[in-house]
Amino acid sequence: MSAAARPASPRPPSSTPGGALGRVPAPALFAVSGLTLYLGAAVAVGLFDTLGAPTVSWWRIVLAAVVLLAWRRPWRRRWTRVELVHACLFGIALSAMNVVFYVAIDHLPLGVAVALEFTGPVAVAAVTGRGWRERGAIVVAAAGVVLLAGITLDGGLPRDDVVVGLVAVFGAAACWAGYIVLGKRVAGGGAGIDGLAVGMVAGALVFAPFFGGSVTRVVPDVGLLAFLLVVAVCSSVVPYVLDQVVLRRVGTATFAVLLALLPATATAVGAVVLQQIPTWPELAGLVLISGAIAMTATGRDESEVLAG
Repeated sequence: MSAAARPASPRPPSSTPGGALGRVPAPALFAVSGLTLYLGAAVAVGLFDTLGAPTVSWWRIVLAAVVLLAWRRPWRRRWTRVELVHACLFGIALSAMNVVFYVAIDHLPLGVAVALEFTGPVAVAAVTGRGWRERGAIVVAAAGVVLLAGITLDGGLPRDDVVVGLVAVFGAAACWAGYIVLGKRVAGGGAGIDGLAVGMVAGALVFAPFFGGSVTRVVPDVGLLAFLLVVAVCSSVVPYVLDQVVLRRVGTATFAVLLALLPATATAVGAVVLQQIPTWPELAGLVLISGAIAMTATGRDESEVLAG
């Protein structure tokens, strides 16, 4: 997505971009999407001391909403009341997920936080799935969670920071689960990226009373605003749009298998950019959770939503 967080939806509507990107191999697009997503998160971490993690996340939402509004101009579309309600709830869930995920990566290594957040999509797949793979994935993911959480608690980080980080990341996972359900309704209604634009605006407005006071500090600082814009474009606009392009080319199940690569991508970015070098037991936990993601994807119907 988070980050963090990323949407997966049924085959996108006609408003989904394609063009030249449609000729680029889907795995390559997905790799670029994942790298930009977590590079944006890595840049955001550098701003936490200046603004605080939740405020940085709110600005990511605000600026992404501005970019999407300027591009999509969703007011030209005829909206029903139901479509607007679903888009707004979808955006609020997305915004809440981003805010608590940024709190998590302020206290936990990026790769660990991303892996633990994936328990949300895995849980949705297990609840809605009908086969042994979905049920087994919960067991595999639980083993990965126990391993990662246990190592983090026993690691060199202050225990209070770890507790806050774990509470935040599991809150993000719960928000992601809700976002998946709402995202399916938005995409199924044909709103596509227009729905994402409306949702981003709704999320920005809902959290404005908590973080809007930072406007007087951020707007006059052109350099800070530029960094926040980089976070918004890298972590929201580029990944979400590329996801829509990829989903035109592959089914939801294949897309979900590709999602299993994201914890590894986040770990690589964290190691290179933030110098967060994982231990072997942490890598084992990441592999277990990635395996659980892949298990929930296998055999899923193409019209179902797996992960966000």
